[in-house]
Amino acid sequence: MTVAEVRAFNRFYTGVIGVLDNAYLSSPYSLTEVRVLFELVSGTVDVKGALGLDAGYLSRILGRFERDGLITRTPSPTDARRHVVAVTDAGREVFADLDRRSTAEVAALLDRVPESDREALVAAMGRVRRILGGLPRAYLLRPLRPGDLGWVVHRHGVRYAEEYGYDDTFEALVARVVADYVERHDPAREAAWIAEVDGEPVGSVFCVRADEHTAQLRLLLVEPAARGLGIGKRLVEECVRFATRAGYRRMALETVSEVEAARGIYRRAGFEPVASAPTRKWGRDLVEETWAMALGSTRSDDRVPA
Repeated sequence: MTVAEVRAFNRFYTGVIGVLDNAYLSSPYSLTEVRVLFELVSGTVDVKGALGLDAGYLSRILGRFERDGLITRTPSPTDARRHVVAVTDAGREVFADLDRRSTAEVAALLDRVPESDREALVAAMGRVRRILGGLPRAYLLRPLRPGDLGWVVHRHGVRYAEEYGYDDTFEALVARVVADYVERHDPAREAAWIAEVDGEPVGSVFCVRADEHTAQLRLLLVEPAARGLGIGKRLVEECVRFATRAGYRRMALETVSEVEAARGIYRRAGFEPVASAPTRKWGRDLVEETWAMALGSTRSDDRVPA
């Protein structure tokens, strides 16, 4: 079934981008020939290796380009068996025209896609490239965008129900934390971040004001599929850096003893447990913990002029 789905997608996408046409964008050249021209204009030295082309096929393409005045070929000064290929001004003009037309064609294609779906489309394309190209997974941290708050509540509810068996009162707590953040938000002293992989949210953390001197770290989450990339560590570090810059002297957080992975991240970041007590909440008997760490203030009004 997987093979059939991939083949079906290939048939669909090649039709969308016009790969089956003999001439690319109604030009005299095929898609492969235009791709070779792109590599030459980009300065690629090993075009054969970059595109995986047969040497004889590439030679025929280069011969056509030379006859059409798009390139010149001169013997290599260091190896008589090889040629140095240079793109002519005419070749660059041909490529520039095709590049402009290709950009316009893709823009017209995207015009038919609702704005809300474009990010998902691009993210899916990036995921395909990463998986099939064997590229390492990478992530980025960004501020909140519309829709993120709902995602934070939803994913906390799902994750903690599946992994720890918490009931819906836990999701209700997360919803209240998020609502309080929005209603009382002080951008100078509070912030939140979303971690993304392939354009999809996979993690979160919030830095909120507990009191004048204490920041509180809340709502740390990393999806299982994104664990192992160092996202949790990075989210906590970003939160601590922000709290330090905002002038807090201390940072605290509340957690429970069974979330071992998160507790390990907190400890490595410099937090230490300062209080614990048994409690009954979220449908479970738990040990609630408070962790804290001292911060070094870097607020401008706290610094002594040099």
